[in-house]
Amino acid sequence: MTDSEHWDAIVIGSGIGGMAAAAALSKVGHKVLLLEQYKTLGGQTHSFSREGFSWDAGIHYLSGIAPDEPERKLLDWLSVKPMEFTSMGSVYDNLHIGDAPPLALSRPYEAQERDLKDRFPDEAEAIEAWTAALREGREAVYKNMPTRAMPEIVGTILQWWNSRRLDRWCNRTTQEVIDEITDNKELAAVFAAQWGDHGGRPGKASFAMHALISGSYLECGSWYPVGGGTAFADHIIPTVRANGGDARTGVTVDEVVIEDDKAVGVRTADGDIIRADIVVSNIGARETVNRLLPSDCGHDDWIAEIRALPPSIAHFSLFLGFEGDIEDAGASKSNHWIYPDGEVDVVWSDAPEGAPPHLFVSFASLKDPTHEPGPRQKHSGELVAWTDWSTVEKWAGTQSGERGEEYRAFKRKIEAAMFARFETYFPELARLVVFRELSTPLATASITGHHEGAFYGLDVTPERVMSDALRAATPIDGLYLTGQDVVSPGIPGALWGGLLSAASIDAKVFKQLRG
Repeated sequence: MTDSEHWDAIVIGSGIGGMAAAAALSKVGHKVLLLEQYKTLGGQTHSFSREGFSWDAGIHYLSGIAPDEPERKLLDWLSVKPMEFTSMGSVYDNLHIGDAPPLALSRPYEAQERDLKDRFPDEAEAIEAWTAALREGREAVYKNMPTRAMPEIVGTILQWWNSRRLDRWCNRTTQEVIDEITDNKELAAVFAAQWGDHGGRPGKASFAMHALISGSYLECGSWYPVGGGTAFADHIIPTVRANGGDARTGVTVDEVVIEDDKAVGVRTADGDIIRADIVVSNIGARETVNRLLPSDCGHDDWIAEIRALPPSIAHFSLFLGFEGDIEDAGASKSNHWIYPDGEVDVVWSDAPEGAPPHLFVSFASLKDPTHEPGPRQKHSGELVAWTDWSTVEKWAGTQSGERGEEYRAFKRKIEAAMFARFETYFPELARLVVFRELSTPLATASITGHHEGAFYGLDVTPERVMSDALRAATPIDGLYLTGQDVVSPGIPGALWGGLLSAASIDAKVFKQLRG
């Protein structure tokens, strides 16, 4: 065991929340060590390749990063040179609900209202009420967000001041708000259809979180990083190194070292102790308390509150490689949400039996202007089906490659069912597929460490949105949380989690947030 290094701060996990916290602290004078257990930096922003095709692990489109948006300016501040993003255009999603004709969703709010009124001419009042609810729900989240970086007493006072707004939008579910607005089943399905962007099923999710994510595309547009998801690490990690820090892959942290109720460093799986004045965990709130804290660290009420919050959904991803003119065959920059039976609050809980009741379809290579398809017109796409951890739980205790023929047969059935659903909607595209690879929730759990393969960390229930246990500063002196559990799921939410965590550590970061 060695005990020779000392840093100003150690950040565990190199997803966007960890990278943002590390870079922000580096920019204001701290020497930061960023540790990643996986072989590649970037967490769910990383990209990977197979047989000449490339995919992003967790990016399909982004909101909140238009040129004049605060997130874009903050990303520029964090990066050695500004990242580039390309717009996906006015139409960013297409809904396929039951037997109804596909519905293209466009921005801004006024355009979407017009599209919906054309489809549902008798529901104009409900559509306008929905737009108003999205605006007010987003505002409620923004009122609550700063409390995650404030001293508890100050945050509590701010929540009390905004209690009426928070109760109306944060403490009610998406379905409750929809039911108040309309009883038109198809329109209700349209309102809720994009719930996969935050992972909270309509009957469980805080409406404010649905409004934050869905409304952000209407307010700020939809964007894709030029060069793919790997551009985040390419632009942000050099900031850490340029300011005396470092980023290391293949390092598993087994425990946060706590002395006299203060985090003073980490112990790695190799037995090394690396010391620091501050420790920041980007692996998830539940994962932090379950995996990194000594059993005798105390603060049982805080730990119990985090453990009581349920995980978000898990998912299967089928990565596709195409050869040919996929645009002529029906592909586009915009995504597709498919609900064959018209029900949107569904997951594939009995997989691999039957067909997936929902499918999300995305074509990353059409979104990235740097993609070179070559003479064979090689393109990449992805299918996502939401599921429960229970579908793969029986294999959770075994390593990849050691799960036997039963697991391989299970994967073949999942892959066949997802592809058959895709083929029903895109028969010409299906004929151009030359490569397929399935990823299960076990891969998510292995790469990210997320409990039960939860793609978005903690579920976005009203209890999670209002939980004081998710403040960046934990009850343990010197230990901070960051990432999507602090603010909201997704890349922009995790970015804010990283920035608020850094601001909780060093008030100089607040100057950038206010700017």
